[in-house]
Amino acid sequence: MVNKILVAVAAAFILLSMSMFTVSETERAIKFQLGEVVAADYEPGLHFKLPFVNNVKKFDARILTMDVTPERFLTAEKKNVIVDSFVKWRINDVKRFYTSVGGDITQANIRLDQIIKNVARGEFSRREIRQLVSTDRAVIRETLIANVARDAAGLGVEIVDVQVKRIDLPPEVSTSVFQRMEAERARVAREFRSQGAEAAERIRAAADQQRVIIMANAYRKSETLRGEGDANAADTYAKAFGQDSEFFGFYRSLQAYRQSVGKPGNIMVMEPDSDFFRYFKNQK
Repeated sequence: MVNKILVAVAAAFILLSMSMFTVSETERAIKFQLGEVVAADYEPGLHFKLPFVNNVKKFDARILTMDVTPERFLTAEKKNVIVDSFVKWRINDVKRFYTSVGGDITQANIRLDQIIKNVARGEFSRREIRQLVSTDRAVIRETLIANVARDAAGLGVEIVDVQVKRIDLPPEVSTSVFQRMEAERARVAREFRSQGAEAAERIRAAADQQRVIIMANAYRKSETLRGEGDANAADTYAKAFGQDSEFFGFYRSLQAYRQSVGKPGNIMVMEPDSDFFRYFKNQK
């Protein structure tokens, strides 16, 4: 009797355990009845089912990250760029997710990869390389999120974020771009050098003009001072001559003797009794 009771209790416990299932906060669950979906999107907690009639499948409800395979896209100027991106998504409609991709995360990633590439192809074809790598990154991100989310809704997933990690140029395009950049930098350098040479010529011409003006002013001032000095000297000589004409004559004769007599190579031809030798004679 006791054994039968224990067996019954054990059977009841097994049936009870088979009739319950739990859903955590990081899971989404879907319940089937003979292969047909009868309920989905359970709240976290304890739930019940019919043993052998219902079965439950659970899926990860956390945010998942998928690295998109790098792809070549044509820009508005018909240049190839290689875009490397990733998408963050999570299941928001578990029933649709199961019916569209069979609840397979791998299949969902494959479908999302194709959706993102189709949307990105349209966005990149409307922009130039300069816009892609500088000004329009935030705009591209918002547009990708909105468009991918619209197309991904049919898979029962929510797009949390789409980010472009890198935008690279193919080797052949990179070489061409670098050559154009080098030519542009060389042109700018030549322009700067030309402007510098022009400025140097202007500065040099202004300096030469200032030098001529300064030297002319200095020469004019020196001639004025020399004239004033000569006038003062003449006035002084005149006053000295007026005070003592004999001494003045003697002083001037001494200066003449000093300048002309006793120097090598000097030859003087004059009368012995000329006035030049007047002070060599005895005077009483």
